[in-house]
Amino acid sequence: MEKTIVAISTASGNGGIGIIRLSGRQTFDIIDKIFIPKNKSKDIKGYTMKYGNIVNPKNNEIIDEVLVAYFVAPKSYTTENMCEINSHGGTVVEKRILELCLENGAELAEPGEFTKRAFLNGRIDLSQAEGIIDLINSKTEMEAKESINQLEGNLSKKIKKIEQKMLDIMVNIEVTIDYPEYDVEEVTNSEALKKLNEIHNLLNELENSFNKGKIIKDGIKTVIIGKPNAGKSSLLNSLLKEDRAIVSDIAGTTRDTIEEYLNIDGIPLKLIDTAGIRDTENTIEKIGVEKSKKLVNDADLIIAIFDISGSLDEDDRKIIELIRDKKAIILLNKVDVLKNNNKMEEEIKKLNKSVIKISAKEEMGLENLYDEIKKMFELNEISSNNEILITNERHKNQIIKAKQNILDAIEIVRNNTPVDIISIYINQAMEDLGEITGVNVSENIINEIFAKFCLGK
Repeated sequence: MEKTIVAISTASGNGGIGIIRLSGRQTFDIIDKIFIPKNKSKDIKGYTMKYGNIVNPKNNEIIDEVLVAYFVAPKSYTTENMCEINSHGGTVVEKRILELCLENGAELAEPGEFTKRAFLNGRIDLSQAEGIIDLINSKTEMEAKESINQLEGNLSKKIKKIEQKMLDIMVNIEVTIDYPEYDVEEVTNSEALKKLNEIHNLLNELENSFNKGKIIKDGIKTVIIGKPNAGKSSLLNSLLKEDRAIVSDIAGTTRDTIEEYLNIDGIPLKLIDTAGIRDTENTIEKIGVEKSKKLVNDADLIIAIFDISGSLDEDDRKIIELIRDKKAIILLNKVDVLKNNNKMEEEIKKLNKSVIKISAKEEMGLENLYDEIKKMFELNEISSNNEILITNERHKNQIIKAKQNILDAIEIVRNNTPVDIISIYINQAMEDLGEITGVNVSENIINEIFAKFCLGK
């Protein structure tokens, strides 16, 4: 990589400091042109900082008073020569320093290009790079913790162990082919079957871990439904501890969805307040109702809310039919008005769903709702377990492919087909796993992954 790249690495806007990052062969030459350190020493040592001024070499105008951090190859984020200019935070100052770097030999970095260079230069593998973007985008401490696990290479280590088991089988096959005078095929078949089953079980564990990993990364998509004035918006406001949704005695005030995140024991709950479900002639409200019904089908969890102070009507019964075969929690709201409604409760119980009595207005019963969600999604188990979890859909798909190839290899062994044939499937399974770590991955996938990064990372 001949070009030296530069980008502003801190978020735009005013702040305490701004960081302009450079990486590449010309990094130190460019810094020499625009930076005058207070200490005139010409020595460049890695992991050191120098205090001085950024100046415009054309007229010696001082642009800012800065600290410059030096990282000498290969001991840097990208394994190249790097510098990070720590300026005063501010859009104007940061842009002027960036322009000086560009005028003096640097080129503007693409999104994620620093991390892409770290990957291409072998400092991290592809799954670790994806752990970095997940860490940047994490919404909870648990998601950040899982991203750190991936960044530290724990997933890669697990995959390498599985690949080593595959290589052990391949070695045995090579021995059988190279030394046919030894009659060891039956023993080799037996050993191969045992090891293939071990590999299949390990891959299966990783694939199954995605159910927990998806919850940590994406949260639990939770749709709140009910007829108008059942208390959906009041519930959302109570859960968020703020007036996020309009609460009114006028039915049908929520016409579109409102989406917010709520943190439950480190797991993000993506709450979606929907338009009240009822028959209506209002065109705009009708669109909102249809959108609500569609969201119900895509939800991980449905919170169906009913007004305990009234009676079940036709609109309520339509909601009951919507949630009949779905993962749902039923809330009987407004217990501050009426505590018991035997007729309603008897009909609701027939659904065999969890039923919780609450008052969204008075914030009564919300802890019971939290406890039921934790129980339903085994959140306590997720938070206490240190197992390696798959959180990335791409990784899961590659594991499924590898698992299928191992299953095909197992079938061949069981059919007493010559054992060397299974090497085709094992090789393919290794290639499937190699796409996770980036050992053999297409340029298109690499570009697609790094395009998700912000500029300067």
